[in-house]
Amino acid sequence: MSVITEPPATQVTRVVAEKKKKKVPGEEGVWVFILGDMSVFAVFFIVFLVERSKQVDLFDLSQATLNKNFGALNTVFLLISSMFVVLAVRAMRTAQRLLAQRFIASAFLCGIAFIAVKVFEYHEKIAAHQVPTTNGFYLLYFILTGLHLFHLVIGLSVLTALWFLARKPEMSKHQWSFFEGGTCFWHMVDLLWLVLFPLIFLVR
Repeated sequence: MSVITEPPATQVTRVVAEKKKKKVPGEEGVWVFILGDMSVFAVFFIVFLVERSKQVDLFDLSQATLNKNFGALNTVFLLISSMFVVLAVRAMRTAQRLLAQRFIASAFLCGIAFIAVKVFEYHEKIAAHQVPTTNGFYLLYFILTGLHLFHLVIGLSVLTALWFLARKPEMSKHQWSFFEGGTCFWHMVDLLWLVLFPLIFLVR
């Protein structure tokens, strides 16, 4: 009895068709927002580098006053939080909803820890009278880190919504798209910090 196999051309066509069915996680609108947001940050990054090139000594001296331990600790918190978010998505795909809730809650706690460290960092700067009006470096430092902190707070609200979604016994296609899009937003917050940390704290 012979085994019927697909001709090579048919196999290629089927594979291409399957690839076309695959889409970017989340809704298209979420990605428009994320890319737009990243473009705004990119402009600020360029402004920072341009201003730094004009006042290298001032920026180096001001940068030396920053507590790199705070920045490094927050980097660890966000990397761990992103790992938890990835695990939450995997848990949801295998219908392990309680596990997904725990991973999301863990990511949320990492975000709270980030805010706590940032509060100590800001307090240290303000206590030393290093404020936005001190010089151009501190102005950009507070603008960039403050804008990122604002996005992180929004991200925590998104994680809260995802936690409630994970409690549902079933999710609609739209809700699943929101879930995926929300996790992508959190990854964006993480990615922006991975650029901000070396740019502000390390680049000399």
